[in-house]
Amino acid sequence: MPELPEVETVRRELEQIFLQDPVIEKVSYRRKDLREVMPLSLLLVRKLKITRVLRRAKYLILTTANHGALISHLGMTGTWRSVPVGSDLGPHDHVVLERKRDWLVFRDPRRFGIFDWAEAGDWEDQVRFRHLGPEPLSAGFTPEYLFQELKKRKTAVKVALMDQALVVGVGNIYASEILFRAGVKPGLSSRKVSLAKCVQIVEKTQEILSQAITLGGSSMSDFYGVSGVEGSFQNQHSVYDRSGEPCVICATRIRVRVMGGRSTYWCPQCQK
Repeated sequence: MPELPEVETVRRELEQIFLQDPVIEKVSYRRKDLREVMPLSLLLVRKLKITRVLRRAKYLILTTANHGALISHLGMTGTWRSVPVGSDLGPHDHVVLERKRDWLVFRDPRRFGIFDWAEAGDWEDQVRFRHLGPEPLSAGFTPEYLFQELKKRKTAVKVALMDQALVVGVGNIYASEILFRAGVKPGLSSRKVSLAKCVQIVEKTQEILSQAITLGGSSMSDFYGVSGVEGSFQNQHSVYDRSGEPCVICATRIRVRVMGGRSTYWCPQCQK
């Protein structure tokens, strides 16, 4: 599933596209639903002018001149791509934003993505956004905040980091990488994580996510940017998907176990 760096990569590409030409001439669907039923009212709208391209957690929000907003979530396999006007579309191309310069097409083979519309001023008040924690690259994500929140949880720290109510955008790949660089064992009880370790976790979270954004995210499966270019942060992974391989620091073999329903990777020597 695309995580914060991948979604932010898409946001930045879409932002540049709409700076060149902000108008969507027409919205069309090639099926009626993805994870949710898509709003039929959009099919009647002409000339939506995009004013901003935002990201909240793993959601993309395209605000419009009439103050409504298009909301998109990539789900597990969703991608936005720019194609020439009139292009032949495939069976997994479900939403088309028709523009004079190009078409923006949402492709989602597994259909866990979301495409929705929020009326004027309502998108931040939608139920889907109310429970979300702070952005990891924001001033609200501090060691003190993390320390206090972890003390309330009984789960392993790696599972806690993936809880979008604690901090948004950190999924399986980046949780494993963050804890490796912070020197924290993923199975450690959240309640046992010290403030000093929280300092390291926050610092490494911001360091890794920033680096991953710069490199266009991790292309592990279906992810690629709007232009069709893959990210390259997967080449920087220290532990994720490296079970049995030597640690990049101490050469101890990387271990893997299922934790919170997801494969979790760590070095038993470097992470305590």
